[in-house]
Amino acid sequence: MDILGIDIGGTGIKGAPVHTEGGHLLAERYRVLTPSPSTPGDVADCIVEIAKHFEWDGRIGCGYPGVIKKGVTMTAANLDPSWIGINAKSLIEKKTRCKTTLVNDADAAGIAEMEFGAGRGVKGFVLMVTLGTGIGTALFINRQLVPNTELGHIEVRGKDAELRASDRVRLEKELSWKAWAKRVDEYLTVIEKLLWPDLIIIGGGVSKNAAKFIPHLSVHAPVVPAQLLNEAGIVGAALSVLHPIPGDD
Repeated sequence: MDILGIDIGGTGIKGAPVHTEGGHLLAERYRVLTPSPSTPGDVADCIVEIAKHFEWDGRIGCGYPGVIKKGVTMTAANLDPSWIGINAKSLIEKKTRCKTTLVNDADAAGIAEMEFGAGRGVKGFVLMVTLGTGIGTALFINRQLVPNTELGHIEVRGKDAELRASDRVRLEKELSWKAWAKRVDEYLTVIEKLLWPDLIIIGGGVSKNAAKFIPHLSVHAPVVPAQLLNEAGIVGAALSVLHPIPGDD
């Protein structure tokens, strides 16, 4: 089954048709800048633009950077606050005229990696961490998703973790990979003390530069880059249509 996967980010919104049986994109992804302000209506219009680019009229899976409860967006850390409490699923469906599944973006990336990437066949406790504009997390226990974790907002040194260790912070502060890795390591160490995962998968745009920072990490759990790299969010968003989120049915 082919499904249009959309990944909403704080700086960009990207999408592509996905072959869900093979876990790969059927066309080069199409990206538009996240509007400012990033209101629900304006972001939904961007999703319409992506759908029109691919002349799409089928199912859509959409990853959103925040907590989703039965289609309602409960948080908006890196988008306009007007997202909070609205039925975003209905809004996107009305704008696109396409049946849409809405899922937390880190959960989407984790679903893709567990199905086709670094987590394939792995049991036990797997933690997916996406490092981008913010920090997203997805937890899997024996391959079962624990949805809507927001561990990027755990406090580290008196600050929200993503205000210290996201890729946006690396760019804004012009940190070297080694200096930034120290911040990421500090964050992962806090998480490890609480959860003790068996495997940590690093996703987001920085995953393609894994060799520049993963060797500097000292956490006990093995840390590996996402194999689907920055396409994991798109692929996982599409897969979410076929994998109902626990508690959201």
